[in-house]
Formats: sequence, structure tokens, C-alpha cells
Amino acid sequence: MLVVQGSSTTAIVRGTTGEPVILLSEELHECSTASALADVMNMALAVLDREEMAALRGCLTALRCGEQLSRRRIEINGSVLTIYRR
Repeated sequence: MLVVQGSSTTAIVRGTTGEPVILLSEELHECSTASALADVMNMALAVLDREEMAALRGCLTALRCGEQLSRRRIEINGSVLTIYRR
């Protein structure tokens, strides 16, 4: 599962290998409100299975709590993206 923070939109998609990719347009502290998290989880329901939903909940909880996940920062056309892998 990849979580990409800093994208131009918030979406839940599948990568070329079928791996779930979660795109977050907001900074992490802005997307951690109950309302924003509910929106992300509702979008995820349309794409992810039960096991993947549990992994997403765990990943978002870890990020909100400041847990160190594998991450990489890249810049594309002046936009900085942070990619977390769990």
C-alpha cells in the first residue's frame, strides 16, 4: 500500500501491479480531522477489500501518531510529494 501526500487531488486508486495507492491532497495534519478521514475511508470502500481497508486504517493511524513509516520525498513540477509505503 502506498500513501502519497501532496498530490493535487485526494483519491484511492490501484497501481499498475494492483497495489492500492492513496493520494492525499492535504497536509497530513489537515487530513487527520474526523471529517476528512471519513471522506478518505468512504472513497476507499469503493476500491479496497476488507483486508486493505484494515491496512489503510493502520497506516493512517500510524501517520497521524507520528510513527515512522518508510518514506520518500520527490519533486514533480515544483510540487513536493511524500510517498509512504507500508
